[in-house]
Amino acid sequence: MPQKIQLTKEDLRKNKPLRDEYPSKPKIPLVVLLDNVTNSHNIGAFIRLADAFAIEKVIVCGELTISDKKLNKASRNEAKWVCVEYSDSTTSSLQTLLDEGYAVYSVELCHESVDYSDVTYPERCVLVFGNERKGVSEPTLKLSHRHIHIPMFGMGNSLNVSTAGAIVLAECANQIRKSA
Repeated sequence: MPQKIQLTKEDLRKNKPLRDEYPSKPKIPLVVLLDNVTNSHNIGAFIRLADAFAIEKVIVCGELTISDKKLNKASRNEAKWVCVEYSDSTTSSLQTLLDEGYAVYSVELCHESVDYSDVTYPERCVLVFGNERKGVSEPTLKLSHRHIHIPMFGMGNSLNVSTAGAIVLAECANQIRKSA
């Protein structure tokens, strides 16, 4: 069995941009829009995901009572590297993105939804993730080009929103990178 060799910080940083270069580095044209996601840990996890995949931005929509301490802990202070916007209105934020030419994909299990892995994502894409209990709102679903879901093969019917985000965001970001 091969011996486990721990990577050093230098090994990990080898393929990464320098800290002063990163803010001006081009990001992939992918936006995560959180439709009334209220849990600070989930929002922080999406910020970490946005940094990991070097996406354009995260838009946090709705009335928020976010704990900065919990958000910073969950995001591990990566919010300083990610464009995070806050909006009172999901639909107006989506309409702006639609006007800019983005395609909108809402992650929501419904009659019209398709398996997220069967989708070919366009270069300019918005992934919408909904509230932890209620999912993506009806007005938001109406503005979406497509509804997508993660197939579930066990006894549960859903995943935590940030877990679902990691799965779908990885697929979408990797497709966009490969097509660029």
